[in-house]
Amino acid sequence: MTPDALDEEAREAARRWRLVLGRYAGDRLPVAAADTALDGALGYLYDREYTARGHRHGGAGARGGQGRRGRGGTEASVVQGLSWLESARSLFPRETFERMQVDAVDRYGLTELLADPATAESLEPSRELATALLRVRGALDERTAAGLRAVVRRVVDDVVRRLRPRFVTALDGRRDRSRRAPHGASRDFDPRATVRANLSRYDPQTRRLLVTDVRFSSRRRRALTWDVVLLVDQSGSMAASVLYSAVCAGILAGLPGVQVRLVLFDTSVVELTHLAHDPVAVLMTAQLGGGTDIARAMRYAEQEVRNPRRTVVALVSDFEEGGSVSQLLASVRRLAGAGVTLLGLAALDEAAEPAYDRGTARRLAESGMEIAALTPERFAEWLGEVLR
Repeated sequence: MTPDALDEEAREAARRWRLVLGRYAGDRLPVAAADTALDGALGYLYDREYTARGHRHGGAGARGGQGRRGRGGTEASVVQGLSWLESARSLFPRETFERMQVDAVDRYGLTELLADPATAESLEPSRELATALLRVRGALDERTAAGLRAVVRRVVDDVVRRLRPRFVTALDGRRDRSRRAPHGASRDFDPRATVRANLSRYDPQTRRLLVTDVRFSSRRRRALTWDVVLLVDQSGSMAASVLYSAVCAGILAGLPGVQVRLVLFDTSVVELTHLAHDPVAVLMTAQLGGGTDIARAMRYAEQEVRNPRRTVVALVSDFEEGGSVSQLLASVRRLAGAGVTLLGLAALDEAAEPAYDRGTARRLAESGMEIAALTPERFAEWLGEVLR
């Protein structure tokens, strides 16, 4: 490697470290002129890290060098929320910008971004942002709650557009197959339609009708209704799973042949079936956080089962049981013994990787519950298979 190449590599490394370290590197690593906008956008958000650690802003060490930014962090700034969002969106790749949005809300509590309708509208809707907002929902006032609802609705609408066709395909296929019959049944014979179809072959002399086209009435077999009970863990780590569960419940609530029951739980149980058709209302009602008592939720479901062999209970949880594991397993065994179809849907982390207590999951499986880490798309396919 030539000296010039080494120098260029060193300069690029220094540039990157300057952007990473921010204002405290200003004396030794001045920001390049071309990076002024990048440095400002990063500083607006990540200078708050220094404030949280008790450092003061201002002086020669301020981000941008030479006192370009005299103030920052949670104090007043010349860069306001909307202009910062617009600037960051234009400066960074989409994936990076979405990560910064989540940090702004989840890490630094910049919920004031939701107070202004224009600013809330400028946020890039994503599952990560929606789940971050849901985690801080309890700390929002009325002004910011309206912005949160707007963002969550955009995310929900996007997820519904993606998932609904999968559920419709999975469940409609099941109904179409049940109606297909290769031959007409005698009880479905339609004499009037048969006569009309063969009138051209009537012989007036013999007063006989030659029947070559037999018609049957289109009697569709009445599909039996299934009860699908969604038990959703709303403990603090379950934000993403709660979002997808609310969307799945909303889709199922609009499909024929399925009666959906939506139940959220932590250490208590809340029936939200009356809101199941509106995922946004469910998410704005959910109270993320607290402990977990899966046994209580399973006992609740057990009491609500009307037709065991036409009932699916889907438990969405990380299986971190804070209640009685023995009571949980006993309830699962009773439900399985009665003929209820049981599925335990393991929680997925931010990278869509399974994140759950494998010990409890194994014991649930041994007691009669099928355990799986399914994406919502795969859940739709599984449900279609079960309800055939």
